[in-house]
Amino acid sequence: MLYKIEDQATSKMDESRQGEALFLERKGQALGKFYYIESYGCQMNFSDSEIVASVLSDEGLSSTRNILEADFVFLNTCSIREKAEETVRKRLKEIAALKKSKKDLMVGVLGCMAERLKSKFLEEEKLVDIVVGPDAYRDLPRLIQIAEEGDKGVNVFLSKEETYADIAPLRFDSNGVSAYISIMRGCDNMCSFCVVPYTRGRERSRDPFSIVAEAHDLFNNGYREVTLLGQNVDSYKWQNPESETWVRFSDLLVLVAEVNPLLRIRFSTSHPKDITDEVLRTMASYPNICKYIHLPVQSGSSRILSLMNRTYDREWYIERINSIKSIIPDCAISSDIITGFCTEDEKDHQDTLSMMQYVEYCMSYMFFYSERPGTPAARKLKDDIPEAIKKERLNEIIRLQHQLSYQHNQKDIGKTFEVLIEGNSKRSDQMFKGRNSQNKKVIFPKEHGLKPGDYVLVKIESASSATLTGIIDN
Repeated sequence: MLYKIEDQATSKMDESRQGEALFLERKGQALGKFYYIESYGCQMNFSDSEIVASVLSDEGLSSTRNILEADFVFLNTCSIREKAEETVRKRLKEIAALKKSKKDLMVGVLGCMAERLKSKFLEEEKLVDIVVGPDAYRDLPRLIQIAEEGDKGVNVFLSKEETYADIAPLRFDSNGVSAYISIMRGCDNMCSFCVVPYTRGRERSRDPFSIVAEAHDLFNNGYREVTLLGQNVDSYKWQNPESETWVRFSDLLVLVAEVNPLLRIRFSTSHPKDITDEVLRTMASYPNICKYIHLPVQSGSSRILSLMNRTYDREWYIERINSIKSIIPDCAISSDIITGFCTEDEKDHQDTLSMMQYVEYCMSYMFFYSERPGTPAARKLKDDIPEAIKKERLNEIIRLQHQLSYQHNQKDIGKTFEVLIEGNSKRSDQMFKGRNSQNKKVIFPKEHGLKPGDYVLVKIESASSATLTGIIDN
């Protein structure tokens, strides 16, 4: 072990989240002020909303799930695709009617759209009172005060240091079993299609002491699974100013895994250029580090990958896949795939399909290319693939992935997996849902005495492309 990390954990993480949440709720009710948050986009946004909730609750506001009760409505936004931005714009128009009937209602836009479209929101969107970028959430109390005084509250400054390490997220919309822990912010990978470096700033890693302390706190409050979050977790690196020792991602995995063997560890997202055999060997060495890796390929064509500035080629990606399968034979792999990128031809498309077949992804997030203003691709490349062809290729990718997912899950029939119970199945309160180490959803009949947060062995009897179904294997 690198050092005795528990001794350096911050005292704030030792407090009971449940007791604090109850205190803040009563305090907020006494003040009569409520906030409502909707989150869009990636897991990082949902994690950020928990930080925002903590900041607001510390000011005496309490959360509500009923937007009609809210004094402050915040939309935590995503800019990764045009459709994501359109969804938020539509939602803002819906909220406009509520604002007309509730004159004192304050509306804020948070996150990536706030940073990217600050001027547009202030000039064109009369609905928006507060605009806050992803590095300025500490400033929310001041911005709210400015808005309440009749001006616009705006802060979209991107920081080179902010990690929110000292803020204990308020798990206001959690299942009580699984939680996110943000380990780093920003991104240094300048993929030509991506807005993240411009909306979230440069990469910086959070100190491991606060990460491990947060994991301890979550486990002590009944959580049994954490997901370590970052735009590129494999590039996590933090230098101890006292010993000048570097903590890399593989080191951090060990530290969090050793919090307790009953605490499952997941992480997202990995980058093919940075995931190392050391990380893979660490995963193989600890049973509570889940055997699942989300490794976005984006395209199976080396030519397109070069245009995307992904900094790896087809051969590099295949080599990483081979290492994963060799070191962690039971590891499930998922991906992100973009079709219809600039100049993509039929050969490039076939390269993507053949990559999918080679890897046998258990699941993928699949999209056709959406040009984002301000990115290198928008400045230097022509979005020259007709939308009809983009949609045709995307449909072909989706059909193949559905087939691969089905085949992947069929191989699990007859196997027994340790499943962490998350809660009731959506379709029946007589069934539990949970996930195995490979991140596959498992449905099975309830048995007396079991509850969310328990581990149980489930033998798989049937499978669809999305779900495994089984019975408890006593």
